[in-house]
Amino acid sequence: MGEGDADDLTLVIPVYNEGAGFAELWRELDAHLKFPFRALVIYDYDEDDTVPAVNAVIARGEKRISLVKNRIRRGVVGALLTGFGTVERGPLLVVMADLSDDLAQVEGMVELYRLGNHVVVGSRYMKGGGVVNGPILKQGLSRLAGVSLYWLRRIPTHDATNAFKIYDGAMLKRLTLASQGGFELNLEITVKAFLAGYRIAEIPSVWQDRTQGHSKFKLWAWLPHYLYWYLYAFRPRRGLMQQRHLQGYKALPGR
Repeated sequence: MGEGDADDLTLVIPVYNEGAGFAELWRELDAHLKFPFRALVIYDYDEDDTVPAVNAVIARGEKRISLVKNRIRRGVVGALLTGFGTVERGPLLVVMADLSDDLAQVEGMVELYRLGNHVVVGSRYMKGGGVVNGPILKQGLSRLAGVSLYWLRRIPTHDATNAFKIYDGAMLKRLTLASQGGFELNLEITVKAFLAGYRIAEIPSVWQDRTQGHSKFKLWAWLPHYLYWYLYAFRPRRGLMQQRHLQGYKALPGR
């Protein structure tokens, strides 16, 4: 996976024909991330036009990036699980290849992780966050879900559905993940982390709709899966003794 310490930030970047914009994504990552990191670009099939774009970056001597083929099942869930399974511990950040994520906030997200949080959310719906363009219905539903979980269930983020999050690698190993559809996996992880007593924090983030290519988000196909994990959040949390144990758990074992 390239050079670096096991506790450096690992970027998990699922792709599907994002070759046209990948060079720009890499320039933005290089500009905003002024600390050690490594990037895993997860692709489904060899003909994906992102592969030659990544190889072009590697050919210039870039050692922080690796191509990893999705061998779980095609689609975003398989890609994310492939990336998660590659890292044993330390922080993992899910980044979309379409430049929609607020990369200027990554340093602040890492700082919150280092303070002992197991999930750090780039939050569109807290004060200081926002959305630029994008489908109105999709954003309305995601805002409703995130804000209502914050107020009604007291999950400590206004944006539980966002994919732009840091997860603790060791925490992911302890969760049993069941998502089969798509990006609802990120809601499942946040909900299960909350119910298990892991620490969650958020930072304002501005999401911008892609300017090239086509979104792979399938609202109507994935909506029932989002609803399932939304309702799942209202299950009882685990016992106080286990929560106390988790509160003492260090985000970076051995430090």
